[in-house]
Amino acid sequence: MVLFSTPLGRVVALFSLALATTVGPPAAHAQTAPPVTAPLDVAAVDAAVAGTLKGFNVPGMAVAVVKDGQVVMAKGYGVSSLKTKAPMDANTLVGIASNTKAFTAAALGLLVDEGKLRWDDKVTDYIPEFKMYDPYVTAEFTVRDLLCHRSGMGLGAGDLMFFPDSSDFTVKDVIHNLRYFKPVSSFRSKFDYDNNLYIVAGEVVTRVAKQPWAEFVEARLVKPLGMTRTATDYSRLPDPTNVIDAHGQVDGKVQVIQRDRGAIAAPCGGMYSSVNDLSKWALMLLGGPGAPAPLLKPQTQWELWSPQTILPVGPGPSPYNTHFYAYGLGWFLNDARGYKVVSHTGGEVGMVTKVQLVPELHLGIIVLTNQEEGLAFNAITANILDHYLGVTGQDRVQEMLGYKLAGATKADKATAAAWKQVALAQKAAPKKPDYSAYVGRYHDAWLGDVNVYQQGPQLWLRAVRAPRLVGQVLPYRGSTYVVRWRDRSFNADAFATFTLDDQGRASGLKMKPISPATDFSYDFQDLDLQRVAEPTAGAGQ
Repeated sequence: MVLFSTPLGRVVALFSLALATTVGPPAAHAQTAPPVTAPLDVAAVDAAVAGTLKGFNVPGMAVAVVKDGQVVMAKGYGVSSLKTKAPMDANTLVGIASNTKAFTAAALGLLVDEGKLRWDDKVTDYIPEFKMYDPYVTAEFTVRDLLCHRSGMGLGAGDLMFFPDSSDFTVKDVIHNLRYFKPVSSFRSKFDYDNNLYIVAGEVVTRVAKQPWAEFVEARLVKPLGMTRTATDYSRLPDPTNVIDAHGQVDGKVQVIQRDRGAIAAPCGGMYSSVNDLSKWALMLLGGPGAPAPLLKPQTQWELWSPQTILPVGPGPSPYNTHFYAYGLGWFLNDARGYKVVSHTGGEVGMVTKVQLVPELHLGIIVLTNQEEGLAFNAITANILDHYLGVTGQDRVQEMLGYKLAGATKADKATAAAWKQVALAQKAAPKKPDYSAYVGRYHDAWLGDVNVYQQGPQLWLRAVRAPRLVGQVLPYRGSTYVVRWRDRSFNADAFATFTLDDQGRASGLKMKPISPATDFSYDFQDLDLQRVAEPTAGAGQ
């Protein structure tokens, strides 16, 4: 999870950008904004989107606004793919990533309503093999704890088990491997965004409902709302036409990149939907005249939207006079000009999305994009929210472009310094380097084996269970190297520091991202790789 970078990264959209619209120059306002009755200026939204697509180099975007039980607007802009040039429209399907978490939380809420589980039941009541690093945490971990990012594990811990797509890990593996992650904070004391525990939450749904999570969510949430084009992961789409391609920055140029199709992470971020379909979801949650019948009991929905884990608020003023941030159950919560705001963002490879609700105003804003620029969707949600909260005089597109530039400058400095040192090290290296001291098979308790092997004059690294994680290992300084991933869409090159024994031979390997802008799901820092043997036969194939 990183802040304003170029590209922004996949999962940054999950929470840090949920806060982004509250920083910046203050605007004059009263403590509680009076309701705005003037209709939305759709032409002004069109202009803001046009500026956003151009400024952030986003190929396509879809926007919907619901208000007082009605869909005020639902439009597509730009193209769904730079290859096909097909237009983006209100039915174009996008991976909504972590906006799926709200559906997983609602699925558990349905089971609570039916008396089949309680929020504070122990996870081990339903998954006896569930085990965290600390036995006390294992014994006390509740269903509620799965949903509110306070486990004590570090940010994004274990995401490499399903990201980038291509690994062979299963839900069973994820549940087993949680025991290997040493806590970075005490249980329930600190917010650290987590994906793997939502995979566990999906397994709770499966075991309690005696029906796979995907089937349960589609049968009990998606179909009753008439979300006819929505599915719980890409492989289950009823109609795979009119779907965006994923886009990202590859060596400075936005282009189509490989779509993530992994189903293992579906409960934390696998769903595909459109702004037309998500409008039905938002209308149901907001209630009121004209809205679909509620699917959850009022008490259960109130629980989903109640603060569970507190997040910090900056000391300075904000344009929305925000006083609190928190995470509920599948939703971020804050106040804006006296109103409660319920929102979430989602980032997947090549696409980022946002859903923002203001229940007291019966207002919902949905923005889906096909590029890895979370600040782009923030520019639009803030623009629309400004209208309904009576905030004037703010150019949100330029504001977000400013954040992008600041973040990109910091990230570019870090990567430029690293590559400058690599160039110096390569210049000083012998023409026929001997990497035999580093060659070997290294093992990590949760990721498994990683091969480091020499191929001609080059040193390479490849994760056995996540085959897309393959990259050239380049000298940097001393026993620290840099891994340059073969797939340049990753934007996640990493430092690799070898531990040497008294014979000068590598015995272990630690890694960490080079850039502060690296998506937190590249959790290289959680690996503890120990050399166990020679590389697996055929490691370089």
